[in-house]
Amino acid sequence: MPLRIAVQMDPIDRIDISGDSTFAILLEAQKRGHDIFYYTPFDLALHGDKLLARGHTLKVEDKHGAHHALSNPRIENLGGLDVVLLRQDPPFDMAYITTTHLLERIHPKTLVVNDPASVRNAPEKLFVLDFLDLMPPTLVTRSLADVQAFRAEYKDIIVKPLYGNGGAAVFRIRPEDGNLGSLVELFQTVFREPFMVQEFRAEVKEGDKRIILVDGEIAGAINRVPQAGETRSNLHVGGTATPVELTDRDREICARLKPELKRRGLIFTGIDVIGPFITEINVTSPTGIRQVKKFGGNDIAAMIWDVIEDKRKSQP
Repeated sequence: MPLRIAVQMDPIDRIDISGDSTFAILLEAQKRGHDIFYYTPFDLALHGDKLLARGHTLKVEDKHGAHHALSNPRIENLGGLDVVLLRQDPPFDMAYITTTHLLERIHPKTLVVNDPASVRNAPEKLFVLDFLDLMPPTLVTRSLADVQAFRAEYKDIIVKPLYGNGGAAVFRIRPEDGNLGSLVELFQTVFREPFMVQEFRAEVKEGDKRIILVDGEIAGAINRVPQAGETRSNLHVGGTATPVELTDRDREICARLKPELKRRGLIFTGIDVIGPFITEINVTSPTGIRQVKKFGGNDIAAMIWDVIEDKRKSQP
């Protein structure tokens, strides 16, 4: 049966459809006959007990330069829909957190994917700290002395914002680098939150795996290989996506995560693995599903909708 769905996302006219996972999910929703209502986070309003959004009916087409059409502008009561896809990109700031509080008022009667309370309580670089034995040595701090002691122990380190995304402001500091104090001072000035420090793993030169899980099950994976002379492997900063086979260690990591992902209602997640270690669990707006399909892997958008439709059928 067709569903009435809404998608909360960034402006659709600005996305790169060749690699955008939200767009792939919308293409599959349309293929299945679901009615799509589109709005941006800034179009949300709570009026009494009604969560309202100002938006449009959306049609999508896998065609560069003409990938979307909007019609029927209106205000929609999201509590009357079947599904809301929570898919805007970070920054994971108070604006983002506020949308999760608002969407929590209609979930699970209206199924929000991913569960907004779990998204709020599981930021990428904090949720993963529940699995410290699967991670490289890690420090969360604002203290220069702490970072200096960490580098003295592990020599080659990575410093990155706790709520960053897409590889932005990720720095490698080698043992001989004299800029550590200045960098920490900059982070203390720019960010109010603590930041994350990790041991640099040389395996990143061979790639940073993005493993995608659907309802806790492995759905596919790609390897993201950094450019020559670059530490970061994110596709946003020039990393190259390549096919990859999963190791026994990768499968062990996924098996450990599965029960917690299912418990939290995190249907669509993407984890980052460098060598034998997990570094992030992406729950806000994971990417990579178009690349997986391009390399002959699963149609992950279809797998996501299979789970969503099954969950809707089981709801009263």
